[in-house]
Amino acid sequence: MTDATADEDALVRLLRPTRAVLFDFDGPVCDLFGGASTRDVADEVKRAARQHWGTLDPDVSACDDSHGILLRLRDMYDRRSPEHRSRRPLELAEGIVVRQEARAVAGARPTPYVGDLVEALLGLGMRVVMVSNNAEEPIRTYLKAHGLDTKFERIFGRDREDARRMKPDPHCIKQAREHLELPAASCLMVGDQLTDLKAARSAGTCFLGYTEDEAKAEEMRRSGADFVVSSHLAVLAAARRLLGSQVPERVM
Repeated sequence: MTDATADEDALVRLLRPTRAVLFDFDGPVCDLFGGASTRDVADEVKRAARQHWGTLDPDVSACDDSHGILLRLRDMYDRRSPEHRSRRPLELAEGIVVRQEARAVAGARPTPYVGDLVEALLGLGMRVVMVSNNAEEPIRTYLKAHGLDTKFERIFGRDREDARRMKPDPHCIKQAREHLELPAASCLMVGDQLTDLKAARSAGTCFLGYTEDEAKAEEMRRSGADFVVSSHLAVLAAARRLLGSQVPERVM
């Protein structure tokens, strides 16, 4: 048996009991930022926060990532301080990051084979939803622009009120499960980060890793991923094999 055949067999076994697939957005569905740094966005957030809070804590000042700055700013807000801190910087920060994501979706490149994969999963009777650390509005804009808005029945994006609910917190996955009303074991999350894996494990769902980085793939395997692929093509082949094995209903 070749490695490719063994991999396809394993993916068939993973997909067969699956009734819903929960996709992360950036990575499994599209390349949102094209590898570009989000340092400029983090710097904009810090400038806005300083106008209200003055000096920022060292971990906030050192952060140069758009999602990381949301978390660190929230942590600073929650820390005890001799002076009252307004929530305004948290609101401004969320708005700045949403605008960045909205700009990014205009040039985001679809992940190869994702459209065909979603069609195959739907053909198998599976339900498809989005669980992401990105904001819902830019995701919805992207899906509509690429003809996928009718394929994903719900989007569970970043909680605008509390950045601490981003993955690895399982909040968005638990929201999806409540909506789907399905057992955790019949839900499969597709993600490209270890934070996705941790969130899936916390929520009790299965996890399919998607990454071209072999070091990250190996870490995902060691951390308990059910399977890891570097392309949706392998998953698509397994889904089509399942489709081909379905027995059509007899016409009376």
